[in-house]
Amino acid sequence: MRIVVVGAAGQLGRELLRVLPADGAVGLEHAALDVRDADAARERIAALAPVAVVNATAYNRVDDADRDPTEAFAVNDVAVGNLARAAAGAGAFFVHVSTDYVFDGTARTPYREDDAPNPRGAYARSKLAGERRAAATLPRHAIVRVAGLYAAGGSRGKGGSFVDRVLEKARAGEPLRIVDDQVTAPTYAPDVAATLARLLPRWVAGSAPAGIYHVTNAGACSWLAFARAALELAGVEADVAPRPSAPEDPRPRYSVLANARLAALGEPLLRDWRAALAAYLTPA
Repeated sequence: MRIVVVGAAGQLGRELLRVLPADGAVGLEHAALDVRDADAARERIAALAPVAVVNATAYNRVDDADRDPTEAFAVNDVAVGNLARAAAGAGAFFVHVSTDYVFDGTARTPYREDDAPNPRGAYARSKLAGERRAAATLPRHAIVRVAGLYAAGGSRGKGGSFVDRVLEKARAGEPLRIVDDQVTAPTYAPDVAATLARLLPRWVAGSAPAGIYHVTNAGACSWLAFARAALELAGVEADVAPRPSAPEDPRPRYSVLANARLAALGEPLLRDWRAALAAYLTPA
């Protein structure tokens, strides 16, 4: 069963390639495929003849997207259509990775898959546009919303994972001022990858329905609480204090996701964010 992972150099892409069968998974980094090129996407996917295509690419520089949304929409919206059409042409199931930021953050209970999105900033709007483009392009699709992803190596576009940046600054003696009014469920990319590895054969076979899935670690915390937990688990002391979000910050103040469809399928839910963080900081 050949599965193509586009965005193979990213946090989730790397982890997917670690858990998918080595003889059936093909990873495509940007150097191998510019997803903004529709013809290249169609030709490359057709040549590989996969049963599933996973789009783990993203433009995720939230503040930059508000200043100039052009690249965000090129990668998070238009390129999604390119890959979805390429998957459809190859007869493949299409998995598109999206974000908790499609919600506006006004809720106080976890968002379910059928709750109405209402993105606040350009990045979030581009991600929702990509979701809708994928859904409109082919019926055999899954939109997987994640939140606060982190993994070994982190995100290249952000200079590493949030956890690694916090620990690096703390060890350098820098004061940490971290927002305490944005609540989410920080999610360990290997846990998402393991869940997708179980779901992919079901999606391809039709034993799991198409549509939207929330896949996040359980529980919720502010970014400040997450940073403090990382410092405690790593045994690092730091000058850390809260700061409020800037009024113009487009990030939702509450974006916890309910993993309702996973539960309905009988799939194991992801562990609590604290246990995942501990596993990240104390690898076996």
